[in-house]
Order: sequence, then structure tokens, then C-alpha cells
Amino acid sequence: MQTVLIVLLIIVCISLIAVVLLQSGKSAGLSGAISGGAEQLFGKQKARGMDLILHRATVVLALLFFLIMLLLTYLG
Repeated sequence: MQTVLIVLLIIVCISLIAVVLLQSGKSAGLSGAISGGAEQLFGKQKARGMDLILHRATVVLALLFFLIMLLLTYLG
């Protein structure tokens, strides 16, 4: 059981890294937030298309990561 969880954890980790790297940047970093990028941050712009899919995949993979880690800690 523990070996299956470890293999699943590795697959989830690699997938999470790939999904995060595929996402586009949301702002210009700290300089964008200081010089007016905060308006874009708090604006009513919703992610559409591929950005929405990648965002949801990131959330699901992050939850899977934490659940698998908790299971491994409990079993270990």
C-alpha cells in the first residue's frame, strides 16, 4: 500500500510541476502591483479557456498531494 502511494505521489508531483509551469503569469510581479497592477488583481477578470483548466488542475493536484502525504504519514 505504501509503495503504491509513493508511486502515485511521484506522478502527482511531476504533474503538478508541469501544470504550474504551463500557466501564464498573472502580473508583472511586485513592480506591477506597485504601479497599478493591483487593479488587475482585484478586477473582475475571470480566467477563460486553458487558463481556467490549468487553474482547476493545479487546485486538484495540490489537494491530491496533501491527501497522499497525510496518508503516507498516517501509514508510516
